[in-house]
Amino acid sequence: MLKTIMIGTYSMVQGQFVKTLSDGRLVVRVGDRLHVGWPVKRDMAA
Repeated sequence: MLKTIMIGTYSMVQGQFVKTLSDGRLVVRVGDRLHVGWPVKRDMAA
């Protein structure tokens, strides 16, 4: 499943969902790299 996360004020990453961390952040995989960030709400992504 693809997920979009915020990794900075103006930076978003979309990748394959890996897991949810205990603080609510998501881990996504893009190629061989893992990125951690806050999930993007549906209304922000539209």
